[in-house]
Amino acid sequence: MRKGIVLAFCMSLVGCLTLWAGDLKLWYTKPAQTWVEALPLGNSRLGAMVYGGTIREEIQLNEETMWGGSPYRNEKEGALDSLPAIRKLIFEGKTMEAQQLIQRSFYTGKNGMPYQTIGSLFIDFPGHEQAENYRRELDIERAVATTSYVVDGVEYRREVFTSFIDQVLVVRLTSSVPGKLNLTVGYDSPLSGKKVFARGAKLVMTGNATAHEGVPGIIRMETQAQAVLKGGKRRMQGDRMSIQGADVVTLYVSVATNFVDYTRADGHAGRKASKYLSEALKTAYGQALDNHVSYYRNQFDRVSLDLGETEQSRWETVKRIEAFNSGDDPALAALMFQYGRYLLISSSQPGGQPANLQGVWNDKLLAPWDGKYTININTEMNYWPAEVTNLSETHFPLFEMVREIAVTGRETAVKMYGCNGWVAHHNTDIWRATGPVDNAFYGTWPMGGGWLTTHLWQHYLYTGDRDFLEEVYPVMKGAADFYIDYLTEHPHYPGWKVTAPSMSPEHGPQGENTQKASTIVAGCTMDNQIIFDVLGNALQASAILAKPVAYQDSLKQTMAALPPMQIGRHNQLQEWLEDLDNPRDQHRHISHVYGLFPSNQISPYTHPLLFQAAKNTLLQRGDEATGWSIGWKINLWARLLDGNHAYKMIGNLLKLLPSDSVQEDYPQGRTYPNLFDAHPPFQIDGNFGYTAGVAEMLLQSHDGALHLLPALPDAWPKGHVKGLVARGGFEVEMKWQAGQLSTALITSRLGGHLRIRSYVPLEGEGLKPAAGENPNPFYAVPAIKQPLLSQELEPQYPTLSRIYEYDLMTESGHSYELHYSMKR
Repeated sequence: MRKGIVLAFCMSLVGCLTLWAGDLKLWYTKPAQTWVEALPLGNSRLGAMVYGGTIREEIQLNEETMWGGSPYRNEKEGALDSLPAIRKLIFEGKTMEAQQLIQRSFYTGKNGMPYQTIGSLFIDFPGHEQAENYRRELDIERAVATTSYVVDGVEYRREVFTSFIDQVLVVRLTSSVPGKLNLTVGYDSPLSGKKVFARGAKLVMTGNATAHEGVPGIIRMETQAQAVLKGGKRRMQGDRMSIQGADVVTLYVSVATNFVDYTRADGHAGRKASKYLSEALKTAYGQALDNHVSYYRNQFDRVSLDLGETEQSRWETVKRIEAFNSGDDPALAALMFQYGRYLLISSSQPGGQPANLQGVWNDKLLAPWDGKYTININTEMNYWPAEVTNLSETHFPLFEMVREIAVTGRETAVKMYGCNGWVAHHNTDIWRATGPVDNAFYGTWPMGGGWLTTHLWQHYLYTGDRDFLEEVYPVMKGAADFYIDYLTEHPHYPGWKVTAPSMSPEHGPQGENTQKASTIVAGCTMDNQIIFDVLGNALQASAILAKPVAYQDSLKQTMAALPPMQIGRHNQLQEWLEDLDNPRDQHRHISHVYGLFPSNQISPYTHPLLFQAAKNTLLQRGDEATGWSIGWKINLWARLLDGNHAYKMIGNLLKLLPSDSVQEDYPQGRTYPNLFDAHPPFQIDGNFGYTAGVAEMLLQSHDGALHLLPALPDAWPKGHVKGLVARGGFEVEMKWQAGQLSTALITSRLGGHLRIRSYVPLEGEGLKPAAGENPNPFYAVPAIKQPLLSQELEPQYPTLSRIYEYDLMTESGHSYELHYSMKR
């Protein structure tokens, strides 16, 4: 129910927001010529890239468990024996020698298995060379791709979707004149042992995943296609299916593998594919489409965002991207936000695998970086939008993966480091390998598992699900136990315990040169921040769940020995224990500002000097970067409460890169024609980072209060957002005009104390000026150590906008309306 409100200032929004952003569609006037022009569909298990050809349609296929290799271990025998010598070299400053010893003693040559394509489905249309009135589109409000065109006065139309309910790809072909559908269906695939053949009315393709780095490939896949016709005739011709004179054709495509779980692949791909297909054929097309759309919209429709429309908003998508930075198209920013939500829904559903480096879409046997789970930021970034944009269930596949690597990572912790608990380094894959990969320069980072556990805690903060917390507590505790054991006294900093060996991800103080530089260090800033979170989260969970006090004391003692953050001579947040930062370094990783985002250790209100130092670090690193790094910077500038700078980063991301082949002509291109993020090449994390960043610009709940419109840019003077979620289980709707909040509707899922922060005064029933600390435990502010300041430093304080803070006691299931107030 909604509480009654006494309006102090009535600002009518009638007419102000009558134009919602236009249909949420990507659309184009010619078929895709490259993979990054094709349109993505997915139901988490299956992925499809639709090219929309007229002479030949290609639909490239993926299945989430199609990976190379098989279960394997990648800890090197004898690694533990080398650990004392490695630490000695690090503490003596001989980091290159330490790196060389790590390379010899830690690395097995097994660097992770590749995510692989299934291949492609092809549909050939004889006589369709001269198509007119062409349009292809992806409707992200329905998760349906459509292609339409006219040949000789006949309109042809194709609808394609990957059913969330039936677990098959469905292609519906129609023509405006009966009997005009003439087509041939076939497959192709780069998989080993590929075979294509007819089995009754089905066209079948089988193939095998490849071996990789000496690990045999054991995944087997089977794809089955069957057509349902209205009119016309079907004929199976060896490796082709021919259809002549049909009125309507509905093609069902089922894909499955023999994968069972990360320990085995002894299932039956053919039986699984047949079951999916037979079940799908029982449902009429219209009902199947309705079922699919209903499932999808149950998640997608929870959040809406209107930033206004312009004439440019009606342009073809690729032209909108190209003109974004020189024109006026706030609706494209909103479309890109919702596109990230679409991709997350489409690549991560309960019971499936988490979204990998490419989500679920990949057209290669060897994707860039193998398409693995890169857990030194990229996998984490994939899930930054999950809770705040009201897609909590998309987080579940990641949680399951963390549970699984907590099992495999126990052996890694013992064999490599002699530690309790569990550890994972900077990559894993479907087989849940947890040893270090690539080489010592990039992979010597035992922090990936720890970072992933923070997602478990964040899910609890958003949902208040105590049963979930109890369930995942052993995983959180295992990560904390590893760091309790792994941290070692630093001989040059008495009282400090540090990670050794480790690194600031992929970056060293001497630059990125694997031949001449070393990344190996002890106790870099990001490590200290992540461990602070891992131990602190375990401590809070232990208290909530009434775990032994003695264990809580051990967590506190270890946290007390962590080095504090430091502000260096360039007024920067130091990346390492020593003041080694180069203010001209513009490396893509900005790992030491993890404490600003996604963590909440750096606050403008409790630690303004650290806040300003983090800002200086961002300024020094610059605004140009890889796509995913720009996505991170949107979030960081939002946390710095600078909406205009965050918007500048949006502009840097929304720069067209037509394809990888023309990269030299578009050096700053960071968005492909289909709105995929360009590292380049394609990495999906930039899309998810963007979506999370826009949410952070509009709503924050990490720093002791629910902050409404904390980083609104001048480019969005009016707007309306509905359905964003704050920690503590608060769902928020906001309208604003003239660049400031006018109304907010906050629905409490859990009840309890709510503190609201705003740049404008507010009024509403039950609203009182804030007093004291926020008693809501979901809003607890971390008690970090005071930062250390360089003796060469003249401290800088940030310039902050005036804020208004209010307290409101809420009841579960109730909504509370707030309004701008003219009273000061």
